[in-house]
Amino acid sequence: MAKSDSSNLEAILQRIFTNRRITRQDQHIMMSNLLAQEGLSDAHIMQINQVFDGLKKGLIRVVD
Repeated sequence: MAKSDSSNLEAILQRIFTNRRITRQDQHIMMSNLLAQEGLSDAHIMQINQVFDGLKKGLIRVVD
């Protein structure tokens, strides 16, 4: 993953955790990164899994 992609993912994850909201576009970007997993750090994988756990538990809302 390129540095800009990594910092973009980091910004998205930070925004999701801060606002407890995720957009469909954010979800798409996370899924693409997770499926590719090229250069995806263990920390990013853990954070993405935390987002999906938060979605399942209702702690994070999906907004458009």
